[in-house]
Amino acid sequence: MKPIQYFTFFGSLLASASAVAQLTPAPSVPASDTYFGVKVDDPYRNLENLTDPAVAAWMKAQSEYARKTLDGIPGRQKLIDQMVDFDKRKASRVNDLRVADNDRYFYFKSRPQDQQPKLYCRDGYAGAEVLLFDPETFEPGKVYTISSFTPSFDGSKVAFALSQKGEEVGEGYIMDVKTRKLYPERIRPMSLGGAGDWLPDNNSFTYTPLNSADVKDAAARLNTQSFVHRVGTPQSQDKPVFSAKVAPALAIKPEEYSYAFYEKESKLLIGVLYTVDRYLKAYYAPVTELKQPQIAWKPLFKSEQEVTNVVADEQYLYFTTSKNTPRQKIMRTPVARPNVATAELLVPESTGEAINDEQLKATKDGLYFVRTKNGVEAKLYFVAKNSKTVRELKLPQAAGRLELVTKNTKSSDLWVTMGGWTTDRKRYRYDVAGSKFVAEPLSSEAQYPEFADVVVDEVMVPSHDGTLVPLSIMYKKGTPRNGSAPTLMVGYGAYSRAMEPTFMPTFLLWTQQGGILACPHVRGGGELGEAWHKAGQKTTKPNTWKDLIACADYLVKNQYTSPGKVAINGGSAGGILIGRAMTERPDLFAVAIPEVGILNATRMENSPNGPANVPEFGTMQKEDEAKALLEMDAYQHLKPGTKYPATLVTAGFNDPRVIAWQPAKFAARLQASNTSGKPILFFTDYDAGHGIGDSRQKQFESIADLLAFGLWQTGAPAFQLKSTAVK
Repeated sequence: MKPIQYFTFFGSLLASASAVAQLTPAPSVPASDTYFGVKVDDPYRNLENLTDPAVAAWMKAQSEYARKTLDGIPGRQKLIDQMVDFDKRKASRVNDLRVADNDRYFYFKSRPQDQQPKLYCRDGYAGAEVLLFDPETFEPGKVYTISSFTPSFDGSKVAFALSQKGEEVGEGYIMDVKTRKLYPERIRPMSLGGAGDWLPDNNSFTYTPLNSADVKDAAARLNTQSFVHRVGTPQSQDKPVFSAKVAPALAIKPEEYSYAFYEKESKLLIGVLYTVDRYLKAYYAPVTELKQPQIAWKPLFKSEQEVTNVVADEQYLYFTTSKNTPRQKIMRTPVARPNVATAELLVPESTGEAINDEQLKATKDGLYFVRTKNGVEAKLYFVAKNSKTVRELKLPQAAGRLELVTKNTKSSDLWVTMGGWTTDRKRYRYDVAGSKFVAEPLSSEAQYPEFADVVVDEVMVPSHDGTLVPLSIMYKKGTPRNGSAPTLMVGYGAYSRAMEPTFMPTFLLWTQQGGILACPHVRGGGELGEAWHKAGQKTTKPNTWKDLIACADYLVKNQYTSPGKVAINGGSAGGILIGRAMTERPDLFAVAIPEVGILNATRMENSPNGPANVPEFGTMQKEDEAKALLEMDAYQHLKPGTKYPATLVTAGFNDPRVIAWQPAKFAARLQASNTSGKPILFFTDYDAGHGIGDSRQKQFESIADLLAFGLWQTGAPAFQLKSTAVK
């Protein structure tokens, strides 16, 4: 069964106050709301109208000024050149591997000369590679991204979705793999991850389209329906199979994304109601029910049972749950009579490690799963079929993260990709008979001698309430511990997403400037299990930014850095983390960089993607959750006359996840409130969305903006402007 998908990573010379003042202040048309007796002022409510000419003109001017400023930072171009050099060291990069039943590999591959990943296939590991689809040459003059793909079980066809300019909304296509010809029909509008899931006939699939291709349309994601499409027929003939309309007895809510798919191993049709809630709300039916006028759906999982992922073989459904189990456990229930209430315990909770529920795979031999310690030390475990004995498999190298890929439960095939903060990803096939790992690389290997002497300190930091928070600290060997090192802290803290150790040469460039790169594993993430997530969610959300503040204080206290040297960065939901840390402790940070961030949480429900996020952040319709949203709203915590850090705020105009007016409102109010004289830049990318689908060059440029701005404002010598004003 498909896991829930959520979106990322992860004394200075200042621009003068007169340079900042060249920009016209944002147009302000104040509004106010009262929530449970509390009046909330909103001086820039008008910025929510992105089509207002005055708003559009202000955003354009801000972006042009920010672009000119960032491009003028010495050292920025050199960073880009270094990133390009790193990229050229690998002849190819392969990711998102899917293996069909006939052992046909399907995957994305990109070379240094490619701006977008291309879709390839090959027959077996040693087979000849075939380019199936190149989005860069599809329509000259247009920039497409393959947002998702799904091969049929027999490998004869592949469905994929194309989108433009980061919108994550586009059209679905179907290709005959042998001839590489596209079938005539187009499926629209398709969302990210919406390429479809194949049915057992290998000639039809399920999919859920959006109601509109407009990413700013609030109704686009409401009252969705899952359909069955038969290859070679027009979309108008597709049959709805799972929705509030065709299954009214299920009481499906408008904001619940209805998705049906075939689970091949159990031969069940599964209907899932997705929001950002980790806990599955799902129904099932025999796949033969598709032949009936209406499917008789039966309950499979309820939200209150806290099931977070499930896989199957022909005998059992295996599922992870956090019900009364902070670090999760694995249960199983018979496919013939699935029932959570009578499920048996297969893998108990571990006191020192948390189950990574996304890495749960079944083969003909048994069940493989991953546990992590503090989110930074990963181990692989195995339970043989018809056994309850848990066995750890010795890895060929220490790993910070593990990714598992299998073919099906008729095969023993298991591939494991492992890596860490300073160790590039390596892919192995597990030889069951020999109990050993055999290297089977798909991506080219490369050397990065620049980072051979990077040291990693893994420490536990007491937070405001005494809770110990994992903190990963990276720096070049010999970096002085006298408080002088510029420090970049990158965090997230939401949706139970862990900041897993990942080798990122682009970010490690910070260490080459004598800097320290730090990752605080704050509450709201999943590093220490589901309890860690719940401790940074809704009413407990303040723990998220207080953990970051505690980690910054630790770095200062232990002479890694000092307050005038600390930059903080986070994107998307990480905008809450960065926005509230800088508004609660503006004295502690020199720089803040919230990227495409949630910065006006109280108004989130008024955006297209807002209703689906209520399970994670709360609703303004409930008093306790409304108070929590007000507390996590960085926009509402900006105070006039305050000395704020230098700040780079970014937005994607086509962003379907965090609408562009969220960062726009924050930037406008921050500029009006700030008295530090430090630059407050607001950049909107009009050819991008949430960062997904960005070209390789755009990715390099965005990271270079982040690093260069941070190094400039933390005093790194090679990044200082020659004058105090931006020309």
